[in-house]
Amino acid sequence: MLKNAVDFLTGNLILNLAILAWALAQVIKFVITLITKHKLDFRNILSSGGMPSSHSAFVCACASAMGAMYGWTSPTFTLAAVVAIVVMYDAANVRKAAGEQAKILNYIMEHWTEMKPALFGKELKELLGHTPFQVLMGGLLGIGVGLLGAWWFA
Repeated sequence: MLKNAVDFLTGNLILNLAILAWALAQVIKFVITLITKHKLDFRNILSSGGMPSSHSAFVCACASAMGAMYGWTSPTFTLAAVVAIVVMYDAANVRKAAGEQAKILNYIMEHWTEMKPALFGKELKELLGHTPFQVLMGGLLGIGVGLLGAWWFA
């Protein structure tokens, strides 16, 4: 039974747990949008940005499962933790700044009446990054999935 659970998706427990954490975060985003905005927005299933951070959930599930399975002082956990920190920093800072720039550019395009709309094209995606809280929640989700899955299946 447990072997089948590992073999089901990729044959790699750690990768399966990371994918599971990502999928759970995406479903939680969908549910939060449904509850807070009272609308079915299926774009949230595959979109970036929002609560919780699926990027953080993905890398934290990987890192925590590696730590639980190979030891918290192992080189594999160290590498996974470093990658997780870089990804979470990027999600909360670099991508967040790009989203803020997209908001400003969208505002300019919307109010720049003397320019022809054809020059602007499609509206830019503003929800690229995450707030620190969203990154934290995604990280905690990933850690929970990684540790629980490593304990349950390994």
